[in-house]
Amino acid sequence: MTRPAHQISLAIPVLETERLVLREPREADLPAMLAFNSGPRSSFIGGGMQRQQVWRGLLANIGHWVLRGYGFYSVDTLQGEFIGRVGVIFHDGWDEPELAWHLYDGFEGQGYAAEAARAARTDYHARITSRPPISYIDPANTRSEALALRLGAVLERTLHDDRGSHHVYRHPQPRPPAAETPA
Repeated sequence: MTRPAHQISLAIPVLETERLVLREPREADLPAMLAFNSGPRSSFIGGGMQRQQVWRGLLANIGHWVLRGYGFYSVDTLQGEFIGRVGVIFHDGWDEPELAWHLYDGFEGQGYAAEAARAARTDYHARITSRPPISYIDPANTRSEALALRLGAVLERTLHDDRGSHHVYRHPQPRPPAAETPA
């Protein structure tokens, strides 16, 4: 007896901001991910991984989208240059969903991370839940802490676990839609 095939469908929204396109992860993203992984800034997200681990991270992100309906977006400029990854992730064993970001070398300091994080957070609130996510940030990563504050997040606590110490920032509750006044 033949069993019916199972089908997994995956619809990842494409978000556009003034300067960016947040899109689905692609195999073509791997070279930029590998380059970032070999740089010093990747140490804040477990960098220095072997090529196969970076590959598995790309696949895990796609799987995260399938299982949870959200995940890391690949972020492109409007000119099509892949500049990083931003989104909400919720890995097994974590307390709650995290809004996270990492931009690749040469693209930091231009407001791209804030622009993409706001878009990803707004999408998460619109499609998934109004519950505000957190951001786990290494205390030595002062640039990410500054971005969390710029996004309106507040330092909630310091977490000590097998990954080390992390500051936990709570993002703000989304604003309710403005009430329309009758004309």
